Amino acid sequence: MSATTPTPDPVPGPLDRERAHLAASRAALRAMREDVEALDIRDVTANWVNAAVLERQIEDRVKALADLAHTPLFFGRLDYLPTTQEGGRFYIGRRHVHDAQGDPMVIDWRAPVSQPFYRASRRDPRDVRLRRRFGYTGGDLTAYEDEHLTDPAEAETVSRLLQQEIERPRVGPMRDIVATIQPEQDEIVRGGLSGTVCVQGGPGTGKTAVGLHRVAYLLYAHRERLARTGTLVIGPNRSFLRYIEQVLPALGELEVRQATVDDLVGGHVEVRGADDPAAAVVKGDARMAEVLRRAVRSHVTLPTEPVIVVRGSRRWRVPAYEVEEIVTELLARDIRYGAAREALPQRIAHAVLVRMEAAGEAPDDRVQDQVARNAAVKAAVKAIWPPVDPAKLVLRLLSDAEFLAEHADGVLDEDERKAVLWARPPRSVRSARWSPADAVLVDEAADLVARTPSLGHVVLDEAQDLSPMQYRAVGRRCSTGSATVLGDLAQGTTPWATRGWAEALAHLGKPDALVEELTAGFRVPREVIAYASRLLPHIAPGLAEVRSVRENPGSLEVRGVAAERRDAEVLGACAAFLREEGSVGLIAADPRVPALEEALRAAGVPFLSPGEETTPDVRLTLVPASLAKGLEYDYVVLDEPSAVVAAEPDDRTGLRRLYVALTRAVSGLKVVHAAPLPEQLAG
Repeated sequence: MSATTPTPDPVPGPLDRERAHLAASRAALRAMREDVEALDIRDVTANWVNAAVLERQIEDRVKALADLAHTPLFFGRLDYLPTTQEGGRFYIGRRHVHDAQGDPMVIDWRAPVSQPFYRASRRDPRDVRLRRRFGYTGGDLTAYEDEHLTDPAEAETVSRLLQQEIERPRVGPMRDIVATIQPEQDEIVRGGLSGTVCVQGGPGTGKTAVGLHRVAYLLYAHRERLARTGTLVIGPNRSFLRYIEQVLPALGELEVRQATVDDLVGGHVEVRGADDPAAAVVKGDARMAEVLRRAVRSHVTLPTEPVIVVRGSRRWRVPAYEVEEIVTELLARDIRYGAAREALPQRIAHAVLVRMEAAGEAPDDRVQDQVARNAAVKAAVKAIWPPVDPAKLVLRLLSDAEFLAEHADGVLDEDERKAVLWARPPRSVRSARWSPADAVLVDEAADLVARTPSLGHVVLDEAQDLSPMQYRAVGRRCSTGSATVLGDLAQGTTPWATRGWAEALAHLGKPDALVEELTAGFRVPREVIAYASRLLPHIAPGLAEVRSVRENPGSLEVRGVAAERRDAEVLGACAAFLREEGSVGLIAADPRVPALEEALRAAGVPFLSPGEETTPDVRLTLVPASLAKGLEYDYVVLDEPSAVVAAEPDDRTGLRRLYVALTRAVSGLKVVHAAPLPEQLAG
């Protein structure tokens, strides 16, 4: 029997080798997680408190090492020139992965060695010989694309995989952009912790994603410091926060708190009411801070009687003029009301001790503390510097016309004072129907009494819609830290919307912040953004128009219909988009939403509310125009633009609301209208 020659195994190609590295990296990540899960902490914890803390840290570490099945473990590769200090090959991914020997298999995208993946170019290759991008289908590696940055013979082209990743259908919550960060975005993301950055960015420029990735980067670069001081992401509403909440966990960051401004200031009073626009504008004006400061300080009464302290058989007398000097000095220092109130008994006690020493006694600090707690001193402090309840103070300001007039003299005019006064003053703090603007005033008053704790870093998104008093509330939360401020002046849709970033940053307490502008659009197709930009001269004169890098011919359709056919046409447009892959948003003026809900239910079309996660079976979201900001959908049907404008108190706010609604689409926009379009949209 003759021997047969075995067929040689095929030589694995580049894609096979990359898949093998992916499989090995996943196995290494699994081993890292198992090592953490196997830790025995019984012999290293001295008590149950230490054990609980360590156990929590281990749980967080296990979560951070989770392997998300449909999230690529790495998305790029850098091959450095062999003569460079870095040398070698590095796979760039969402988190660090090492093998059993501790050698890196995937490098965290935030590491310095990963930076050239985002910044290197043919003009400045940064010692990178080859940059490779990977394409995935689900969690499977299916393609790769190379750029030989030091090869002069290779022509420069637009990355097809990069373009596909940017345009990938948006189903579910917001996802990270870690594989597609552009050089101008990366520069902001990797900025230092000490400085505050304000990012002005039009629709689709990725400013929200840049802000979230900046938090992730700062936690990587300054983890120990931020673990002590804390980080916070502030969004405009709960729907928006639900939409973005998965980005940071996908990057392995689990400890970043998210909140709205209302959440921050809502701990003092229960918000159950609302202001008319005129009242809200005055309450949100920065001048209210001076009114509150005066009202708080008005509780201080200069003494007219001496303070007499009895200790044993001796009486120690501090005359009224000397107590007045102490009070006047504390007022002049302009420290917090509560801190000054705590200092006053110690200062009076010190004056008593000076007299004791002059009489030949030798009192120590314990004696001073005893004198400060003496009944006569406590009674004097209560009469001179009584405690102030912030909510009761604001209640009195908004209820008592004379009290408000006294402290707003020269600050608010008579009409403004009338605007903020309650028509029917409530009996108590608990019975009052506090508005969101009232809660901000109470928060300001609370800070005048006792300093608000500061965090290490705060990200403030959709900042253009905040009032000056809301900026002050946020600024208190990062008074000793830094901030990343994100917004678009053209999308300001409140009556008190920010007019300019310099003014807003001054109210925030960060007047020296660096202002960066993102003008390259990666989300909205060129045809759509050009149509929406017709509104810019009317809503934000002088603001740079977004230059979209995405050409998508046929992405815009504007259809005029008869009034009786409007709802049917809107449903038909939704049905057409639902035949495509991805999410669909039906955006309408708030008053139109109930009618569209009824039409969708009658047609048997399931739909979601903003912030609810899309599923393969339900991909349509009905979005009131007031909640559209910050959201994005693959396809958008915009119902009746003129109704969106008319739903707002003035034309400028209405046109800004319309600008927001027109710029939510990633792949296609259909505008359906029966009424004439706003004249500002005329071509």
